[in-house]
Amino acid sequence: MLRSFESEISKINEQKKVNPKKLSPEHARIIDELMEDHRYARKTTGMLVDAKERYLKGENTVEEVITLMKELARFYPVHIEKEDKHFFFPCQEYFSKEELDKMLAEFYEFDRKMIHEKYEKIVITMETQSL
Repeated sequence: MLRSFESEISKINEQKKVNPKKLSPEHARIIDELMEDHRYARKTTGMLVDAKERYLKGENTVEEVITLMKELARFYPVHIEKEDKHFFFPCQEYFSKEELDKMLAEFYEFDRKMIHEKYEKIVITMETQSL
């Protein structure tokens, strides 16, 4: 999901060069916070993946994994509320109906592919384990 958002932000930044939309100071502040949130989430998730990998190699990282999971569990509800209630819905006023429809279609396609890829990996893993 984070990569999707970052991809959309990159697209928006590219589109701004062609068709700039002036954000209110409040929305500009929130998007800056969201970008910082995403950097933090990537860093924390990376630390969690690293701790898991070290655990799989025999290092005792259980407490580290638990701490990082608790942190992400605390972080995400607040972050998602900020995105949904204070940014995405209020910022719809900046876009035409056609632009909103196009973005929604792109998000549906992304979600469809993401779910497909997730379950494809699960099936491959299960098939490999059953051999």
